[in-house]
Amino acid sequence: MCGIAGIFPRTGGASADALLPLMGGELAHRGPDGVGMYVDEPFGMVNTRLSIIDLAGGDQPLSSEDGRYWVMQNGELYNYPELMAELEALGHRFATRSDTEVLVHAFEAWGEACLERLNGEFAFAIWDRHTRELFLARDRFGIRPLFLAEFGGDVAFASEAKALLRHPAAERRLDPLALVETFTLWSVLPDRSAFEGVFELPPGHCVTIDERGLGPLRCWWDVRFGPREGRSREGRPREGRSREGRPREHPDALAEELLGHLDQATRIRLRADVPVGVYLSGGLDSSATAALARRHTSAELQAFSVGFEDARFDESVFQDRMAAALGVRLQRLTVSSADIAEAFPEVVAAAEKTILRTAPGPLLRLSRTVREAGFKVVLTGEGADELFGGYGIFQEAMIRRFWARQPDSRLRPALLGRVYPYLSRDLAQSGGGFMAGFFREGLEALDDPLYSHRPRFRTTSRALRFLTPELRAAAAERGDPEARLLARLPAGFDDVGPLGQAQYLEIHTFMTGYLLHSQGDRMLMANSVEGRFPFLDVHVAEFAASLPERLRLRDLEEKHLLRRAVAPLLPSDIGARAKRPYRAPIVRAFFGPAAPAYVREALSPERIAAAGCFTPRAVERLVAKCERYVATGLGEGDEMALVGVLSTQLLHEHLVDAPRLAEPAVATRLVRGAQVHRGARPDEGTLRTMPTGDA
Repeated sequence: MCGIAGIFPRTGGASADALLPLMGGELAHRGPDGVGMYVDEPFGMVNTRLSIIDLAGGDQPLSSEDGRYWVMQNGELYNYPELMAELEALGHRFATRSDTEVLVHAFEAWGEACLERLNGEFAFAIWDRHTRELFLARDRFGIRPLFLAEFGGDVAFASEAKALLRHPAAERRLDPLALVETFTLWSVLPDRSAFEGVFELPPGHCVTIDERGLGPLRCWWDVRFGPREGRSREGRPREGRSREGRPREHPDALAEELLGHLDQATRIRLRADVPVGVYLSGGLDSSATAALARRHTSAELQAFSVGFEDARFDESVFQDRMAAALGVRLQRLTVSSADIAEAFPEVVAAAEKTILRTAPGPLLRLSRTVREAGFKVVLTGEGADELFGGYGIFQEAMIRRFWARQPDSRLRPALLGRVYPYLSRDLAQSGGGFMAGFFREGLEALDDPLYSHRPRFRTTSRALRFLTPELRAAAAERGDPEARLLARLPAGFDDVGPLGQAQYLEIHTFMTGYLLHSQGDRMLMANSVEGRFPFLDVHVAEFAASLPERLRLRDLEEKHLLRRAVAPLLPSDIGARAKRPYRAPIVRAFFGPAAPAYVREALSPERIAAAGCFTPRAVERLVAKCERYVATGLGEGDEMALVGVLSTQLLHEHLVDAPRLAEPAVATRLVRGAQVHRGARPDEGTLRTMPTGDA
């Protein structure tokens, strides 16, 4: 795991030698163990390393034998030993045991097609000295971040946007459409970011940059849900039998096959030259991950958990139950509402975007605990809910479709009370209940590609009323969030089953834009910790996507086949636990006697007006409402609006109005301590390597 950044100047305005240390300084938290720079004028790139594999020999950049290709990577290739053996058989010679060197040889051998062979979580850059081309690629689910920008013709890339904003031509402005998109879809679609002029390379995409500039983005992988009941992705019935003689289509045989994929995915994610721990929330997914990791760990396995002083959010009893069952050592961090408020400015600065939940805060503090315990790597259970149908939004959509067959039924909407028990009484009043009316809206629009997510988008978009009319108008000139999402749906989306459509939308909005970003990579890497995600292994993901819908969500039982597969590993009460969304306190964190002073300051009419994103009077009313209901909390829409407004104000303060830049000493240290490699000019035919400290 690392931070990477680079610049391909095309205007003569930016100097790689001058800019790279500044960009690297902004990524020092991602890689505190070493720094490498490569300059082949005018192109240059920098790496800050978190050493996990081949601690002594894996410093970057690394090159092919003849020095033609130079690589920097953020992430890990978990199947690197198998690829190394295959490449050695083809005649490639390795100077290290690093997975990053495997990457450069794989590109040399197979070109862009090497991506299909990689099993890992990565974002990387490969420079071709002969063609003067830069190749960038990002992993299938976008676990590792990669941002791009064009500044006056210069093309720059980096693991985090703050590194790109060090370019002298960068204008630090929040993107109005990004705000509207977040207050609608929960996240920004990857062709933009929170900052104007900066965008993400989308998950599963690659791009080539040369002297002409940024080439077209190319999609090399996307999750494809299907098939229809009982058929493989190719449209053929599955063939063969399981090891126990069951037909391959039998649920027990599929559960056995799934467990094999998960076991392999977990095993290879334990490959490291440093200790690997696990996150244990007490739910099905993290418990299964811990149980599988325990299988392959000879030493005592270390688990880390978050507990809450507020009992409404705490799952400590299940964490203790699972840790005892596995015989693992559990270290729990118990957080208070005050802890969440204290951490929130750091959360926003690390996330680099508007967020709608406080849930990242405890995870930021947990990653600090992990690092202080001497760990650089943890396995986590993210991805299981999206791939195996674990969220309430999937059950909700199933019930609404069932209800739509008899729109006047009083009994069918009451089923939503099984998904949202706190709404049971209201939902039973299908004729007059507020929530029944809410879920009825658009009930019969079954051909709407966004059917499953329309209720969520309506809830989230209530926060749009706080934005200034001017900002909303500026955003409208650039696009409509839902129309933009529709335009990004793949060909054949209409042929995917209803559950597959809902899962695809969840993956491409909530998971990649929020979960893996604001709760995942950024909260981990802020404390130099790498997260690994067995459920997002390519073989697990493609197997899950090929399952019949009835084995993902069966009679409202979420993650049906996954539960069946991992049941032998878990105590029965853990295996049977219903999904409990991970949440954290909101109103109690920011209001009340112990509320930190920065909250009132950031939400004051003067600061709101100065930032120019929100209407001061509307925010004043929200603040007054929070003060009245600090003991009980607010409804979901108001709580999301509060967090959204506060995080935007902090984002504007920390990265736009008065940016907290990396200390000059950090950049100086990067130059003095870096391994700096310089490519020869194209007509010289040799490679010069500068010794450490010679920049």
